[in-house]
Amino acid sequence: MKVLAIGATGVIGRHVVSKLADAGHEVAVLHRGHASLPAHPGITGIVGDRSAIRDFRGRFREWAPDVAIDMILSSAAQAQATLEALHGIARRMVAVSSADVYRAMAVLHRLDSGALEPVPLTEGSTLRQQSQTYSPEAPAAVRGIFPWMDTEYDKVQVERAIGADSGLPATILRLPMVYGPGEPLHRLYPFVKRAQDRRPAVLEDRFAQWVPCRGYVENVAEAIAVAATSEHAAGRIYNVADPEAFTEAEWTAKIVRVVVVPREKAPAHLVKPYRFEQHLFMESKRIREELGYREPVPIDEALRRTVAWEGANPPARIDPSQFDYAAEDAALPLISSTSGMQPTTTG
Repeated sequence: MKVLAIGATGVIGRHVVSKLADAGHEVAVLHRGHASLPAHPGITGIVGDRSAIRDFRGRFREWAPDVAIDMILSSAAQAQATLEALHGIARRMVAVSSADVYRAMAVLHRLDSGALEPVPLTEGSTLRQQSQTYSPEAPAAVRGIFPWMDTEYDKVQVERAIGADSGLPATILRLPMVYGPGEPLHRLYPFVKRAQDRRPAVLEDRFAQWVPCRGYVENVAEAIAVAATSEHAAGRIYNVADPEAFTEAEWTAKIVRVVVVPREKAPAHLVKPYRFEQHLFMESKRIREELGYREPVPIDEALRRTVAWEGANPPARIDPSQFDYAAEDAALPLISSTSGMQPTTTG
């Protein structure tokens, strides 16, 4: 099979193209030329910016891909440009989406004050109506890490645009919060640092009981590669996530000792403004049953690799306010002396 991968030089994409090439498929990667491709004879680079993707239609026709994977779709406009560049050339495409399409995400972020969404979230769960999932400042803050994100970021509109083209059957993959070596947001670093500093992780109680969706980078890449090479995936939507549901306290306790405190007693830097009664755990049964997807890396090994990488590769910029250990120390005796409650410790 010949596969065109768009924007596949990031932490997930590099694993995707390597898996495809190792399986004997030919892979061409459209990228901006700022990152090296995995060294493999089955991988070819096409240097260019996805903002001008229509200009590469001739090159794509020459390559003649069977399937195209777009790793960096951000808006309906980007999706439409990709469709125009590939229409009549590729037979299928795989679009990488996100769990943030679900209404549950809007509830979590207090953009929707209605009833909680039932979990686990399935591919048929209600999608959000709001065009903005995050605060206006959030996309701008991470654009230095994810330059493909545009000002109209909205995965719901991406999915609608991709799904509307009957001439190019699409597979949509809704990804979870990804962790693993190379993960640019360093989601686990605050807990790894506390372990290094021989400190507990102090969690406010509502956050401690929250259940999100997670996926290890190589396992997520495996799901994308499976979807790209399976004809049965055409026209289908799949959730991709670890099968186990862990609360934040259970997950963090795999890394460092956890102390759970009431929200009203938690230090200000540890209080998050979200509606944590809304869980985000996604069911991923469909991709397992229909495509035979299985995680190649077990969770315990995935976490071990991630912790080792985070410990050896701290973020280039660290906000010191998130490690206000004096405030955390002050909160613990305050809890027992003023309320009669004892903090809960796990791990």
